[in-house]
Amino acid sequence: MSMLIGIVEDELHIRQIIEAYLQKEGYRTISVASAEEALEIKMVMSPDLWILDIMLPGMDGYEFCRKIREKEEIPIIMISAKDEEVDRILGLEIGSDDYLTKPFSPKELIARVKRLLHRWTMLQNYQKKSVNEEEQVLRAGDIKLIIEKRQVFWGSEEVEVTIKEYDLLYLLIKRYGHPFSREEILHFVWGEDYFGSDRAVDDLVKRLRKKMTGLPLETVWGYGYRLREMKNHETAESN
Repeated sequence: MSMLIGIVEDELHIRQIIEAYLQKEGYRTISVASAEEALEIKMVMSPDLWILDIMLPGMDGYEFCRKIREKEEIPIIMISAKDEEVDRILGLEIGSDDYLTKPFSPKELIARVKRLLHRWTMLQNYQKKSVNEEEQVLRAGDIKLIIEKRQVFWGSEEVEVTIKEYDLLYLLIKRYGHPFSREEILHFVWGEDYFGSDRAVDDLVKRLRKKMTGLPLETVWGYGYRLREMKNHETAESN
């Protein structure tokens, strides 16, 4: 089955143009005029990628992006009539993967959709391969990762995390106590072709700290982050 693209755009003619070009390339589409409608759709179907306008009636694109990122890391392309650098940076920092300024070429949008979906598919395949090749359980103090199911436990409680939140925990636990720079985290979690601000790392850390109260994830000032070693606990890996 072809991939499903979700379009959130309040201008009907732009929405119709985007849909027409995507469908011509063989994608399935679902389009709505507001973020509120998109959230309702998300409850019954899961698009493989979102194309999201920033300026929307009611909830704006930034807030919708944040809500998506609380649960999952599927690709998001933001589009906007704004051309301010701060808007582009903000969009990337809160979790969008790409940004296009109106007016834009539909062909360029299609090219970016293809690139993001290809990268996403490659990442998914790599992660599945890694599961088959590596240990099944990874522990550090009171944190446990079940690799095969990509589950995270904080003490006895399971914590629902996104792909990037999981990947950051995996990186930190693999080298328990080792400090990682923001650049190293960006390279591992976002990939080599990420071009946004390293403040995206800080936002990811904030989300993890909020979900896992007491998590010994330390800031190494002016450098990055590390998972602090806890007394009376040892790192253990088992098959």
